[in-house]
Amino acid sequence: MNADIAAEALDRLEWRDARRSTPERAPRFAMARRAALTGGGAALASAMLAACSSGSDAKASSGSAGDTFGSSKKLKFVFVNHVTTNTFFVPTRYGAQDACDLFGAQYQWTGSENSNVNEMVNAMNTAITGGADGLAVALVDDKAFNSPTDAAIKADIPVVGYNADASTNSRLAYIGQDLFASGQEMGNRIVDLVGSGPVALFIATPGSTNLQPRIDGALSVLKAHPSITTSTVATGAAIPAELSTIDSYVTAHSDVKGLFAVDAGSTQSIAQTMQKHSLRGKGVKAGGYDLTPITQKLLASDQLDFTIDQQPYLQGFLPVLELYLYTVSKTLSGMADVNTGLKFLDKTTVKPYNSTKSRYEGSSKAAGVSKS
Repeated sequence: MNADIAAEALDRLEWRDARRSTPERAPRFAMARRAALTGGGAALASAMLAACSSGSDAKASSGSAGDTFGSSKKLKFVFVNHVTTNTFFVPTRYGAQDACDLFGAQYQWTGSENSNVNEMVNAMNTAITGGADGLAVALVDDKAFNSPTDAAIKADIPVVGYNADASTNSRLAYIGQDLFASGQEMGNRIVDLVGSGPVALFIATPGSTNLQPRIDGALSVLKAHPSITTSTVATGAAIPAELSTIDSYVTAHSDVKGLFAVDAGSTQSIAQTMQKHSLRGKGVKAGGYDLTPITQKLLASDQLDFTIDQQPYLQGFLPVLELYLYTVSKTLSGMADVNTGLKFLDKTTVKPYNSTKSRYEGSSKAAGVSKS
């Protein structure tokens, strides 16, 4: 019975990669369903069952978690983020809180508001000296977090990466989108939509490990199609600047056939620019990543061809799950790389996002899903 429920829970959490080619690090991102069922997934289902049997509130579930996993300590986990106030991560924080409620743990949200790597490293060091039970870090720089990660692991503090990964970092697992593969899929979609002509690719912060792999993946596909010419444009991390940059680009390049972005702010700004200049009527194609209320609304009104959802809720929930299991199992279980998904949304499939409110998308504080 428990295995059946675990399988059903995993079915809801898993997303098919839908890859047309396998990037260099793809094996690190795969988590087979059956392997998960015998480890983290099965334990998650057991915890859910225990919580349900003793009541639905957080206090009851925390007591059940202690009984189930044999640990009465209230564990504290620290999330180190690169844009702590960005609305994209609202569902991530809800996911972390929900997992903490389930396991009787707590978490702290810290880091930097504007991708200041030194501030993030300082936050990691503070968490280590403060005796955190585990760290979840958005590894947005290839090397900056290596030393504090090594120090944490040496101090028996487990570290997982989420949202962004770094190839040389010794983190124990990565929970997030397979960024390069998702960029490849976007590149394939651009080829299908545009066919030929000039295309602009917008990126908020070139070189950042949470964005650069996407644009690299897209370019790796587009270079095989010489009929499509590409321009890469940096937009900056603030939405007003992104909107201004994209608007200026469109004004100066009236022959552009496609506008595509690899970050949430630039994607929203593309949609707004498409609407402002009536580019749909001129045959311009457009798309990007992530979901904001404006992006969702304009996608539904056909100002974009697609946006890609990477499930930020899971990027908060699953790090807590893995860190908790790793700790209470005395390192015997818990760690697994998890690809949180590649889901293309269009004007039709975005409708449930616009017609509902939930913690899963950051549009409601309340549990469950309600009509908006």
